[in-house]
Amino acid sequence: MADIKATIEIDEERTSIKQQTVIENDNAEEHSLTFSYVLRNHPSLIFFSFYWAISAFGWGFDSQINGAMISVPAFRRDFGYVENGQAILPAKWQTAFNCITTVGGFFGGFVCSYISDRFGRKIGLLFGIAFTTGGIFGEIFATTNVAFLMSKIILGFGLAGFLTIGPMATSEITPVVLRGISTAGINLGIALGQLVSNGVIKGFGDRTDHWAYRGPFAIQFAFVVFLLACFPFVPESPWYLVRQGRIEEATKSFERLWGGKIDASAKVAAIQAVVAEEEKTGEKISLLDCFRGTNLIRTGISMGGFACQHFTGIIFVLGYSTYFFQLAGLDTSRSFDLGVGVTACGFTGNLLSWFVLNSFGRRRIFNYGMVTLTALLLFIGIMDVVPTGAAKWVQAACTVIYAFVYFLTIGAVAFVLLGEVSSPSMRAHTAALATATQSILGLIMNFAIPYMVNPDEGNLKGKVGFIFGGLAAIATVGSFWYVPELKGRTFAEIDQMFQMRVPPRKMGEYQF
Repeated sequence: MADIKATIEIDEERTSIKQQTVIENDNAEEHSLTFSYVLRNHPSLIFFSFYWAISAFGWGFDSQINGAMISVPAFRRDFGYVENGQAILPAKWQTAFNCITTVGGFFGGFVCSYISDRFGRKIGLLFGIAFTTGGIFGEIFATTNVAFLMSKIILGFGLAGFLTIGPMATSEITPVVLRGISTAGINLGIALGQLVSNGVIKGFGDRTDHWAYRGPFAIQFAFVVFLLACFPFVPESPWYLVRQGRIEEATKSFERLWGGKIDASAKVAAIQAVVAEEEKTGEKISLLDCFRGTNLIRTGISMGGFACQHFTGIIFVLGYSTYFFQLAGLDTSRSFDLGVGVTACGFTGNLLSWFVLNSFGRRRIFNYGMVTLTALLLFIGIMDVVPTGAAKWVQAACTVIYAFVYFLTIGAVAFVLLGEVSSPSMRAHTAALATATQSILGLIMNFAIPYMVNPDEGNLKGKVGFIFGGLAAIATVGSFWYVPELKGRTFAEIDQMFQMRVPPRKMGEYQF
């Protein structure tokens, strides 16, 4: 018996050494790749990364159109009432319309997480497409407030699927050199959705019939058609296929993703080695395990990145920008123009984030962004108590700068952190929890902001900047301690640092 036990231990040790060698070889190959090399030799990988990233378009479109639609008189008239010649949508209905999507999103993220782990990333995406399509139809043809609410909750259920599956898929299909850009592309999809949303609102906003708001809702079908048209050609995630034991399919998936110019068998072997290491440590794949052991801090960082987005007032500054400009005293046409300008600057900032992520890293960009956004929010509040006509233009300028800085920094980096920090085996569950964080905080903010800014309620206008400036200051302190630097790290290296309990703020300087 002793000889048998010794033999088993020797075999296990040899297997472990072999697996470690495979991981080390794959790490070396990953570190040798450059962005220009991937761009020249693996263009298909760029396209598939874009495909998964653009799935977040719908989330961005809906988040922007919620606040912008309130500025459309025809919408306020049909779902509110007219008093003294002015169309008014009561605060309670504003709150309901804005919050109900996040309620659907809360549950949709967890359902999509389960489907993605059980049936694959592509089926998870199909889940999102199906519910989003139903929600869009409902938005277009709803004639009562209740019907519109039900449509929004169905839409939110589907959109959460996109926000859950996007970071997961982009991080799993890309090499280290492309991973930051690819996962930041999720925020590009959101920014593009917001930009298009404001553009169509401006294009339809002067109409006086039902299509003043039905038209913008119908535009959402464009991205659904794109996702469906490309869906048959998109490979499944190799990580999912390996976990399912479908090794041959995983090899073919790598070949399709990279365009065939790759040793797919070696890539699959590296994933098998990482999965074997996880199984050896007894790591389980359940939601509760996200809060156990080293997964606790990984989950906290993933969720915290999205919490910081809400603490810096993203819904107030971007979601309500057009309405805020009108309340500040700007005419409707100029408010629409500035609303488009805000999202255009955000889109530009996200594009520029691609060039700074691999140069300056995640931690520095995130923390500098938090400090800058905090200062801008406080300045918006200060300008609201300055009794001059120029103050409203200063507020508008701060809002535009905010959008640029937000999408350049924390807007993009939060998705990068989610894709990198989460444990490979727990990625679907962590993504669901991050989506739930978005939904819960979005629900709170969408409930509170109308009561803060509406003339018949708090009427705080720009003074809301003081509230979010204070919350952002608190979040900035937390980001200093917990946002890690993971630029250039493979998943195996990231796992090792967390298992060794390296403090997140010191991970960038850690040497293996």
